[in-house]
Amino acid sequence: MTGTEFGPLRVGETIPDSSFLSVLTHRGLQPRWEAGSSTRPEVPEATTVLALTWSDGVVMAGDRRATAGNVIAHRRVRKVYAADDHSAVAISGTAGMAVELIKLFQTELEHYEKIEGTRLSLDGKANYLARMVRGNLTLAFQGLVVIPLFCGYDDAMGRGRLFTFDVVGGQYDEIHYATTGSGGQEARSFLKSAWREDLDRQTAIEMAIEALVAAAEEDAATGGPDVRRRIYPNILTVTTDGVAELDDDALAPLVDTVLGRRP
Repeated sequence: MTGTEFGPLRVGETIPDSSFLSVLTHRGLQPRWEAGSSTRPEVPEATTVLALTWSDGVVMAGDRRATAGNVIAHRRVRKVYAADDHSAVAISGTAGMAVELIKLFQTELEHYEKIEGTRLSLDGKANYLARMVRGNLTLAFQGLVVIPLFCGYDDAMGRGRLFTFDVVGGQYDEIHYATTGSGGQEARSFLKSAWREDLDRQTAIEMAIEALVAAAEEDAATGGPDVRRRIYPNILTVTTDGVAELDDDALAPLVDTVLGRRP
């Protein structure tokens, strides 16, 4: 991709619509997530991510392990990202493709805001992400699946919201908590028993950590916190004030608290 191909609008050129992907398609630069072989390559996969609501917003968390078959491929993979100032997205599935999809999604939201002069609605963001997942369907049939988890603060409703997706791009508005990935079932079972209406920020963060620990105890592909190596989950909070990420110094005492009360 050269600067000439992706430079400013040329004389007489019009933008198809507010979609960044439409611009790429218009110039013949649309990413192609396709494969000609029916043999699935051995690629790193991101595993467990989750999100849950609390009184002022949403907490989103992901473990740090990526696996390739029965081998730990990476121990410090980032799975949770800010999509824009008021929403976040987490990845599970084929790690490399998932990261590429998230970067394109981030660019799409920024492009829309610059063209339209306003942010895309939270439902609009979720719909667009579903469209991107659907665009990966060809590779999904070959086992290269990408399943994101999306959350954001809805100013119109005055609360945090969660969205899950399936492999064909189906989009689902969740209520209190959501999980995906290989350890998602175990994490969901924990959240189902522990979540309550009156959660504050710290309690919600500790609950997210404990759900990942519970998943790691049952799912070998999910990596729990590693205190000795200082490998802690990626955790973001989303409120009316925007997206904030917890650093390792903030997470360390919370992880110690969670691990200390585990049986």
